Amino acid sequence: MTSAAFETAVEDTGTMLIGPWRQPRQMLHAQTYDSHASIHDDATAQKLGFKGGTIEGPTHFSQFAPLCANLWGQVWFEAGCLSAHYRNAAFEGEDVQAVVEKPANGARHAVVRMIKRDGTEVLRGTASVGADVPPTALDIRLTELKPLTDAVILRDIKIGMTTAPQTVRMDVDQNMGDLYPFSLAQKLKVITEPSSWYTQDGGAASPWGRPIIPMEMLSVLFQYTNKKDGLPVKGPAVGLFADQEIRIVKGPLFVGEDYRIAREVVAMSGSKRTESLWVRTSVRDRNDTLVATMLLNLATLKESYAAYEAECASLFQK
Repeated sequence: MTSAAFETAVEDTGTMLIGPWRQPRQMLHAQTYDSHASIHDDATAQKLGFKGGTIEGPTHFSQFAPLCANLWGQVWFEAGCLSAHYRNAAFEGEDVQAVVEKPANGARHAVVRMIKRDGTEVLRGTASVGADVPPTALDIRLTELKPLTDAVILRDIKIGMTTAPQTVRMDVDQNMGDLYPFSLAQKLKVITEPSSWYTQDGGAASPWGRPIIPMEMLSVLFQYTNKKDGLPVKGPAVGLFADQEIRIVKGPLFVGEDYRIAREVVAMSGSKRTESLWVRTSVRDRNDTLVATMLLNLATLKESYAAYEAECASLFQK
C-alpha cells in the first residue's frame, strides 16, 4: 500500500492537507558552473543582494510527496506532476511547510503552496496526476509572459532551439558533478521526507520491486548534463530557478537506469533584473518511451554578467 511510502505526519483540515514544518538542507555550497560559484554560495548570493546561499527550489518538492501520495496513492509516483512558481528564496535553518488544497469531488488537480513561519510564500503552483487535467500553473504562466526585449545574455537564443540527446543515469553513490556535488546516498541522509522506497534495501519491497528516484532528485538527473547542451547563452553569469514543473508521464524513474534526455527552448521572458530562458526537457527510457518532462525557467541575473551594461549600450544605442 502507498501508506508505506512515508511515515510523515499529514494534517487533514478537511479542506487542506498540511505537512510538518521542515528545515531543508543546503547541499550546493560547492556548486560551480561557468567556472564560478553559484547563487547557492553564501558570498556570491550576498553580493547579489540575498542574505545567503539559497535552498534550491526542487528541494522543496519532497515535502509535497507525502501529501500528494495521501491524496492520490500509488499513481502519484507513476503519473504525478508538480508545477511551481518560486516566489521567495528560502535559506538553511528556516522552517517551511507544504500545503495542498484538497480538490473537490475526487479531482486530480490541486493548488499547492509552501510558506515560511511569517506567512511568506516560497512557492505557489499546482499538483496533479494523469494527463486529462486542467492546465498546470506553468501552462497558464507561459500564456502570460512578457516577451523578452533587448536581450543581451540570451541574444543568440531562438525559440525552438533543441539540444542533441544525451544519456543520463543516477546510481546510489554517483557524484552528480559540478552542478550537483553530492550523491543520491548523501541526499537521502538529509532529505526532508525519507522513504524506504528510495533505498536499495527498501526499494525491493516497493510496488515496482526496485528503488525509485525522489522527485526532487529528478531535477538533478535531468540537469546532470546541462553543461553539454551547447545553447549559446552569454556568460559567465549567475542564474536561479524561477519556475519549474516536473511531470512524470510513465513512471516512476529508477535508480541505476539509463535515460535519454533532449531539450527545447520554448520561451524567453525578462524582468528588470533578469533574462529568463524557458527550456523543456523530454526524458525517454531504453524503449524510447516518454517517461517524464521538465519545464524550467532559468533566470539569469543581469548584474552578474560583467559585460552586461557595455554590451547593452553597444547593442541598443538609440
